[in-house]
Amino acid sequence: MNSGPAISIDTGWMLGMLQASDSLYPTGSYAHSFGLEGMIDAGAVRDRATLRTFLLNSVLPSLRNIDLPLAAHAWRAFGARDWHAVGEICALASALRAPRELRSAAEAIGRQRAELLANVHEAELAREFLRRIKEANWPHCTAVSAALEARVHGAPLAGVIAAVCYAAIASVIAAATKLLRLGQNAAQGLLTEMVVLCPEMVGPACELPLAEIGWFNPWLDAASARHETANARLFIS
Repeated sequence: MNSGPAISIDTGWMLGMLQASDSLYPTGSYAHSFGLEGMIDAGAVRDRATLRTFLLNSVLPSLRNIDLPLAAHAWRAFGARDWHAVGEICALASALRAPRELRSAAEAIGRQRAELLANVHEAELAREFLRRIKEANWPHCTAVSAALEARVHGAPLAGVIAAVCYAAIASVIAAATKLLRLGQNAAQGLLTEMVVLCPEMVGPACELPLAEIGWFNPWLDAASARHETANARLFIS
């Protein structure tokens, strides 16, 4: 009888990435709707059906064409300790966020995640990154910090891509439960549907050249700009 473990894999990196995506981990993402509140105010998102359309037509394309390729390039750059490339990716990530509100959200969450790696996990790579980003005045970025987390925890490229996908989709849907009449079962149904679509984005995203990264939704950008000066709002972004 075989008394060995039923599953023989290194789960350390999985636990690290799970911790980074957990709501208990203080990244500050809970305070952001990532443009959703602005779209609701504009009347573009009103219910489960229009939220689903927003996820399919805005959140997933942004992941496919911006966040996932950025994370893949950053993961490779951290692995090679190519700090010049890391700086270029940080600058590009910031430039691709046209509305100040969305750009500030990505920078704040990215900074917090990097600092948590340095202070809580005592990761030397994170400390080196924070030193260099301060000296060169690079902007922080959520996707770059996710790649940094993956390198610190020893996660493969597929691991960081999966983590970025899940965190981005789950954060928007979590915000939706506070802004719309959306029950927990309906939210989980949408999350499941969107997550199932993620694997088909991995290959193209990982192979997209740095010069071809980019995508935007003018309606989302306009809604985010209006949201910044709204008289009342529940979320920072």
